[in-house]
Amino acid sequence: MKTTTILALDLGTQTGWALVSRDGAIASGSQSFKPQRFEGGGMRFLRFKRWLTDIKQCNDCIDLVVFEEVRRHAGVDAAHAYGGFMAHLTAWCEHHQIPYQGIPVGTIKKQATGKGNASKDDMVAAVRARGHSPADDNEADAIALLYLAREMAEGEV
Repeated sequence: MKTTTILALDLGTQTGWALVSRDGAIASGSQSFKPQRFEGGGMRFLRFKRWLTDIKQCNDCIDLVVFEEVRRHAGVDAAHAYGGFMAHLTAWCEHHQIPYQGIPVGTIKKQATGKGNASKDDMVAAVRARGHSPADDNEADAIALLYLAREMAEGEV
């Protein structure tokens, strides 16, 4: 059975990412898109788009992009940043004809920990139990999302 290449993203200024390639290997990390000094407000999104393109070029292809679908934010700035990242991600996916899907936060947490309201520490612990060493909770969320998306793609969920 062919393994699908899936890119999972926890969107934000500190974006968590995880990718499973066709050979089943999982790579993950946490990438900062914090605005640089003297940069215009849109530069973080241009750097995000370039980063996505770099990931695509380093892999044969990406069959699916999944992202954490957030419906509630701690503040206005976080909501604006998330909306910008999501807009650029979905436009990039449309441009490259890559299917994409948002998955609600509670769904990801419930699948990873058994609790839809799991804490950041719970998520990190659940991902560590699967043998990963996430640098932060953003990377842990992306890894958990990747496992869920892979199970969905294989019809296990």
